[in-house]
Amino acid sequence: MEVAEMDAQRYRRRVNRFNRVVVGLQRLGLGFGPMHLLTVAGRRSGQPRTFPIAVNELAGGRYIVQAYPKAAWVANVRAAESVTLSRGRRSSAARLVEIPVEQRRPLLRELVAAGPASVGSRFVTTGLAQQSSPDGVAAAAERIAVFRVEALR
Repeated sequence: MEVAEMDAQRYRRRVNRFNRVVVGLQRLGLGFGPMHLLTVAGRRSGQPRTFPIAVNELAGGRYIVQAYPKAAWVANVRAAESVTLSRGRRSSAARLVEIPVEQRRPLLRELVAAGPASVGSRFVTTGLAQQSSPDGVAAAAERIAVFRVEALR
């Protein structure tokens, strides 16, 4: 196993520990930052699966961006008709619409340019991008799923 892959695995374990805290706080009704709980039916089991996820305001809309390769929530969302997004004690049904690769590039550029340096670095650490700059992350758009959040009425 190469060093970059080991670093990505260590990073993922650390984030998973943090995610358990985020889920617990959200379930207690404490929302913070852009974090929401995404609940979606498992693509094979049909059982509800919950993931802490950042909902980002970009280009006048709300978007969810994949931060890890082979993220289970991405495969589940692609197979689902709808999801539930919860923040604190509020929840709402939504549809997540996957954005085509070419349309992802400006959104990824904006996400990295508007956020702290750690945003771009995260894509490099997890192996999704080779460079942490806005253009470097945008160049990796074919490996980074981006979904627009559409409220269900």
